[in-house]
Amino acid sequence: MKNTRVLTLMAVLVAIGTIGSQLLWFPAGVARAYPVQHAVNVMSAVLLGPGPAVGVALMIGLLRNLLGLGTLLAFPGGMIGAFFAGVLYQKWRHHRLAVTGEILGTGIIGSFLAVPFANFLMGSSVGVLAFLPAFIISSVSGACIGWFILSRVHKVKPELSHTQRRDYS
Repeated sequence: MKNTRVLTLMAVLVAIGTIGSQLLWFPAGVARAYPVQHAVNVMSAVLLGPGPAVGVALMIGLLRNLLGLGTLLAFPGGMIGAFFAGVLYQKWRHHRLAVTGEILGTGIIGSFLAVPFANFLMGSSVGVLAFLPAFIISSVSGACIGWFILSRVHKVKPELSHTQRRDYS
């Protein structure tokens, strides 16, 4: 039963990330900022852990590329950010550390890895710092959205679990 719930939540997060990326985006330097991807990364890292969060980021990037809605840059940024967000949250159990992991993973490490990715796979010749501003802006805005949503869910969750406690015996 637990695996079904995890897969269902992953599918819902993939759908939100894929559709939401087309509803909320803005130009940021040489790339576009897709904050919904980063919000989903933070939420999946907290709710599911690093492995499933990377899987969600991979599927969002894959779907966006197959549908012609994104670029190949969705892979290095999204997956690395989801991994770092998941690992930091798993280690210390603070939502803010998931946000920090997303910003460090996507905004800094992902932006540096996007340069050779773009040079070899996309045929563009950009400098080492070309993607840094766009990836930072995108990851900070999205990670903050994810943190805000998680903070609202955290406040509601205890009330829901309390009302759902019924003895059916």
